[in-house]
Amino acid sequence: MPPRVPQLSQAREALTRGVRVRNEFGETQEAQIPAERPLTLYLDKQELVTLMTVGAAPELLALGYLRNQRLVHSIADIASVQVDWEVEACSITSRSGIADLTQRTAGRRVVTTGCGQGTVYASLMDEVDNAALDAETRISQGELYALLDAMRLHDSLYKSAGSVHGCALFEGSRLLMFTEDVGRHNAVDAISGWMWLHGVGGQGKVFYTTGRLTSEMVIKCALMGVSILVSRSGVTQMGYDIAERLGIALFARCTNRHFLQYTAPERFVAEPLERLSA
Repeated sequence: MPPRVPQLSQAREALTRGVRVRNEFGETQEAQIPAERPLTLYLDKQELVTLMTVGAAPELLALGYLRNQRLVHSIADIASVQVDWEVEACSITSRSGIADLTQRTAGRRVVTTGCGQGTVYASLMDEVDNAALDAETRISQGELYALLDAMRLHDSLYKSAGSVHGCALFEGSRLLMFTEDVGRHNAVDAISGWMWLHGVGGQGKVFYTTGRLTSEMVIKCALMGVSILVSRSGVTQMGYDIAERLGIALFARCTNRHFLQYTAPERFVAEPLERLSA
């Protein structure tokens, strides 16, 4: 029997705002900028954190935050997620309370290099070594190129307004979920929340981000069970070290037909360029 899923609000606000700007020729024109608004999460009326977000998928963001911070262990434990932009708050109600919530959220947090001051509870640093990662997940060179082509052609907030990070979940070269936010840690949390809500596991999945593959990004993807990460940007030292230890494949500097694979070469199936262009 599938687990019970929470009742979600459908809170929506404009993702962009038009402003007047002046170009290099002194001409005035309108440009779009992405929204950035605070959202304070409350779990059973206890304040957890305030996240700065564009607001594209606030309910999924809240679910992903709870999951990735290991504050709630099962989606079935959550009764509802209600976002109210008038008060810039998200009220999350559990079905029967969360044991030791105050003690578990009072501990030291590690400030990461994620945009917008992402945080990871220190206990996750220990838990990541026990992440359930599928040893058989692979990506072929053709699938990687198809994934990059899909992201290049995908309609996005970034194309119209800039200043946001995008994250996506693929199965092979098939796009399952895409979201954008002012911080990449918010976007990965929203992806995680979508997976949790729909019962989608990380086996056979590929995670794509426009941002750097930092320790936070690698840890969150590991806890989601995703073992292949692709970035348009680069890799940090701690992100590299964690990925190498866990056997997670990191692909970075990925644009058009160029990429660099940093870790887990066994997860990549190389194909001759002549065959791919045929």
